[in-house]
Amino acid sequence: MLGKRLDYQVEENKIHFFFEKEEAFLEVITESIMNVFVPYETKGHRSKAIEGEKAVRTDFEVKDCGSYVSVATKQLEARVYDGFYVDFYRDGKSICEDYRSGRILRPLLSEKSLEVLKAEGHDVSAGASGSYPVQTVKKMDGDEKFYGLGDKTGFLNKRDYEYENWNSDIPQAHTDSYRALYKSIPFLITLKKESVYGIFFDNTYRSYVNLGKENQAYFYYGADAGNLDYYFIAGDTMPDIVGGYTYLTGRTPLPQLWTLGYHQSRWGYDSADCIKKVAGKYRELDIPCDTMHFDIDYMDGYRVFTWNEKDYGDPAETIQELADDGFKAVCIIDPGVKLDPGYEKYDEGIAGDYFAKTPEGEVYVNAVWPGDSVYPDFGQPKVRKWWAENQKFLTDIGVAGVWNDMNEPASFHGELPSDVVFTDEDQKSTHAAMHNVYGHLMSKATYEGLKEQTGKRPFVITRACYAGSQKYTTVWTGDNQSLWSHLQMAVPQLCNLGLSGLAFAGTDVGGFGADCTAELLCRWVQVGAFSPLFRNHSSNGSIYQEPWQFGEKTVNIYRKFVELRYRLLPYLYDLFAECEKTGLPIMRPLVLHYEKDENTWNLNDEFLVGEHLLVAPVLEQGQTKKMVYLPEGIWYDFNTGKRYEGKQYYLVDAPLDTCPMFAKAGSMIPAYEVMQYVGEKPYDTLNMLVFPGEGTYVHYQDNGSDFAYQDGAYNEYAFTQQENGEVTMKMGKEGYEKPYKKIEYIFVGK
Repeated sequence: MLGKRLDYQVEENKIHFFFEKEEAFLEVITESIMNVFVPYETKGHRSKAIEGEKAVRTDFEVKDCGSYVSVATKQLEARVYDGFYVDFYRDGKSICEDYRSGRILRPLLSEKSLEVLKAEGHDVSAGASGSYPVQTVKKMDGDEKFYGLGDKTGFLNKRDYEYENWNSDIPQAHTDSYRALYKSIPFLITLKKESVYGIFFDNTYRSYVNLGKENQAYFYYGADAGNLDYYFIAGDTMPDIVGGYTYLTGRTPLPQLWTLGYHQSRWGYDSADCIKKVAGKYRELDIPCDTMHFDIDYMDGYRVFTWNEKDYGDPAETIQELADDGFKAVCIIDPGVKLDPGYEKYDEGIAGDYFAKTPEGEVYVNAVWPGDSVYPDFGQPKVRKWWAENQKFLTDIGVAGVWNDMNEPASFHGELPSDVVFTDEDQKSTHAAMHNVYGHLMSKATYEGLKEQTGKRPFVITRACYAGSQKYTTVWTGDNQSLWSHLQMAVPQLCNLGLSGLAFAGTDVGGFGADCTAELLCRWVQVGAFSPLFRNHSSNGSIYQEPWQFGEKTVNIYRKFVELRYRLLPYLYDLFAECEKTGLPIMRPLVLHYEKDENTWNLNDEFLVGEHLLVAPVLEQGQTKKMVYLPEGIWYDFNTGKRYEGKQYYLVDAPLDTCPMFAKAGSMIPAYEVMQYVGEKPYDTLNMLVFPGEGTYVHYQDNGSDFAYQDGAYNEYAFTQQENGEVTMKMGKEGYEKPYKKIEYIFVGK
């Protein structure tokens, strides 16, 4: 509590408040976004998520109303009270208020109780609570639903759960009780009956979010250190909130088209011959595939930016042989640099002072795959530049994308101590402050290096990241397992990642750890085919989970859905083009577009792909029928064209080779001919799948690889369908020199 308000002054978009104990700020960013800032640690923002100036010239009024100061735009009003309590209003109605009564903390356990619990193997830290040095507590009215927060465990609606933001390498099977995973995205969307808003808590220290679990009267955000620095985002709808958040933190850029194809990976492909055999089998079975991933064994003793020629041959020859058959190569790179005098990257890092240090000034050493290792200090611009330049080793041998792993940062000899010395751009910092942005900064360096070396849109995958990482990288949900519960969790995880700005996301199809089954793999590929990142990946020691390992029936089902993915590539690409403009994700929970429909609020087993396609995959073992909820409107079975009235449930048949899918009335969905990989032949013909009803659709086309589209080298095809089924097309933009030679209409439904 900051005490009584003494005075305030207006400085352009910023209102500076003076209190008895601290100073504080409220800044108008746009008409619908305001920043609340208390400089406990630094006088100004040091955001890693937000780049560039986001505040724009905005008309607003500041008025002293006695008990509070009102700061109001046309869209949003903040009322600032003594103690720097800040309440937010729209159209004179309260939408979010600070909680005044103070938290009701859980009583501490006695030492005796703690000892008993420890003796029985209980985690005595679970549920621990206390006041935090940085904290904001918000009143709950009772009808709140919470979404976002990245790839947390559990269900879509996070109400009544608690979470931590601390990037964590957890190989164990993730359950609902896990409060932290690999990513820290402290962005929360709150949906109420009469309003919706978002809050982005921009603090990189370990932080805590409790969404009514502690007390139904409030939810809170707390952090171990740093500033109180949050952005309040108002809007009429959930898409407005996602748009506001991605305006602040950046939007997923348009990827190369091949990256939307199918990827095959395994930790355990321990030679070039092994990878080539797997690639060859995909071609033999006519299962489309664009990418083979190289896990850690391709390196020489796990030394980054090296190649194990003994097992993987000449790197350029190996990658070229794959390329000749239509495969791209993606190679893993971990941050840990082997402590090995004489090894070029270690020597360069020592000479350049590139590694994190102990408080005493020695280079900090822990262990990861290479053994004793040191950690690049990615907070230093010169270190990021060095790391970016090192991508040339990979690009020169033909590598098309880079997979960043172990960048929480992970370590084998216990977590890095909080006082390990890192750098925050131009000043010294600590592991405590930089931990959650370590993977973010590594991805940024990788992205910039690939862009510089190739001139193409970089393909970067990361396990760990922070808010705003979507500008540089795609993500996957880390070490999931071959469990039905993890397939079930994949849908809300990917939907919440999309709502949190990370639109290019996927899970390891089939599960990374444990052993997959034929049925589980068949059902997982039906989710993976619609996930923005579509990769089968498994762990060394688990059974191999390529589709042919499970017999012909599995191969046929797997091929069916991978081919469907390749048919729908132009639709997915259109959604990425839209995402770059609006921030809206590719894979979406139904609540995003039907927030007034209470049937969507907790819907965990269906999702939308864009607005036009609804997917209701089977997520339970042995299930051959699916209870599907269709929201308002008319819907058509994607495969049969059967017509359904919306706003009700249907029990539909879903044998193992079927994933229930529905297109909204009036939808026009672009499709391509199935190819074995992107670029096998030119995409000369566009097929438009047309479903009955009035509708419009804009299809986007460019060269699928570089940045020429940013200079206008793209085409837009505007389609219109009348109620009588007549479809017309008009070119809205003609900037790409290779338009389609033919557009064919395929009418579905009646």
